[in-house]
Amino acid sequence: MKTLSVIGSTGSIGVQTLQVAAERGYRVAGLAAGRNADALEKQILQVKPRVAALFDEQAGRALAEKLKHLTDTEICWGEEGVCRVAALAESDLVLNAAVGISGLKPTVAAIEAGKTLALANKESLVCAGEFVNALAAEKGVSIIPVDSEHSAIFQCLQGSGEGEIERLLLTASGGPFFGKKAEEIENMGPEQALKHPSWSMGAKITVDSSTMMNKGFEMIEAMHLFHVRPEQIEVVVHRESIVHSLVEFRDGSVLAQLSPPDMRLPIQYAVDYPTRQYAPRKRLDLAAMGKLTFFAPDEETFPAMKLCREVMEKGGSFGAAVNGANEVAVAAFLAGKIPFGKIYPTVEQAARSVPFVARPTLNDIFETDRLVRAAATMILK
Repeated sequence: MKTLSVIGSTGSIGVQTLQVAAERGYRVAGLAAGRNADALEKQILQVKPRVAALFDEQAGRALAEKLKHLTDTEICWGEEGVCRVAALAESDLVLNAAVGISGLKPTVAAIEAGKTLALANKESLVCAGEFVNALAAEKGVSIIPVDSEHSAIFQCLQGSGEGEIERLLLTASGGPFFGKKAEEIENMGPEQALKHPSWSMGAKITVDSSTMMNKGFEMIEAMHLFHVRPEQIEVVVHRESIVHSLVEFRDGSVLAQLSPPDMRLPIQYAVDYPTRQYAPRKRLDLAAMGKLTFFAPDEETFPAMKLCREVMEKGGSFGAAVNGANEVAVAAFLAGKIPFGKIYPTVEQAARSVPFVARPTLNDIFETDRLVRAAATMILK
């Protein structure tokens, strides 16, 4: 039996992780969430972790007071509380499903504590991939990817040797605006952008899928996870979301991982790794599918991937700059303050406006994030 800590437990990935843990009979020792006190309260009473944390200090204190006679769970708060959950001594594995750069410090805390890290927080690697990889190597910590695309690659690589990869082919659904041109979508609002064709996800990642920024971030993540060069990573649009990604090896063979779109599968693979266990999931019926289609991405209409390729080549603090600007722009879009077509120009302008640090420390990463958020906010005024 494994013992888990789940960061971002009230989000889509976190909720599905708790479902998988319940199915597998795993104990959950720690839960951490951002600001959703009501959802965390329900999870605490159901799961009964030893420690739970809310990033929002005021909400965390209020929840601790509310539950002090109803549960033995120790409730803490703030960044320190969330990092404490990520480093719990009894947890064998930490699944980090926090959204945004807020997941970076829990990632570092888990690695510092020597915990196996199941990573669904792609921003940890987008913002600080070199730092995180170096720390994981120093501590002897394994990072197991949870994103469906990276899980697919990870699965395809089992049994392969070093230097055998020719290309990684990340699949993309194309989002809700596939096939449209820039002028058709520039004035779209959140209602249209949140209609994802394949996956049910949180609002932030769904908007990132609609701009293709999410796929750009996944390219950066893949580079750091699998230690390949930027030119070895390609993207192909696959509307059915059945082929989750592919690996081409140096002999020309290509392996792919296929399954119906269900995040519980890569979650369970990460939690159970290195074994595979039975999962009560829908099975793939290729005859019923009839066909699988693939298209080249439209990088003119969706230029975010070009910017992310620049992050891959440039490294340093540029990933943190792009991510921080994107978080601000997407939040403004979701709040109805800007149209869809304003997201990318804001991100690019803000990211290029802040100082670049070639070899950033963790403090440099967070300073870049602070500066770029201020720059993006000024652009949007």
